[in-house]
Amino acid sequence: MQRKASIQKTIIPTKQKCKLNWFILDATGKTLGRLASEISKILRGKHKPLFTSNFDCGDGVIVVNADKVVVTGSKESQKVYRYYTGSISGLREVPYRTMKARKPQYIIEHAVKGMMPKSRLGKQQMRKLRVYAGPAQDHLAENGHAAQKPVYANI
Repeated sequence: MQRKASIQKTIIPTKQKCKLNWFILDATGKTLGRLASEISKILRGKHKPLFTSNFDCGDGVIVVNADKVVVTGSKESQKVYRYYTGSISGLREVPYRTMKARKPQYIIEHAVKGMMPKSRLGKQQMRKLRVYAGPAQDHLAENGHAAQKPVYANI
């Protein structure tokens, strides 16, 4: 006698099934690339069993102490951030050390943005990223993140 094979139905995620959670990540002493890949994984929702590439079921991420992120090797002296102003000969280059002193949150945002999909869905997922240069206590109450009940995550 042959047994019937059990058929599993494909689960299609909906807004009700994908609950939005918020995580706080501390960047103190973390390597830039490894931290950015973990952040992008959480933003996309790859840490959940309901992950679907064409649906946003990712969580929100709050990164604190962005000014204490580190890079390995000689990247601190060689890494350069480039942007174009739009005018003739308007290419600007900012070294890593200068960018870290001016806008440390831009360093993490730029790294995470490079790891996200280049589509409308990727832009939508990037809106759930908040990066702050100082400690968590200063920013949670000041910027109104207490209502989301963020959870500290260890990476």
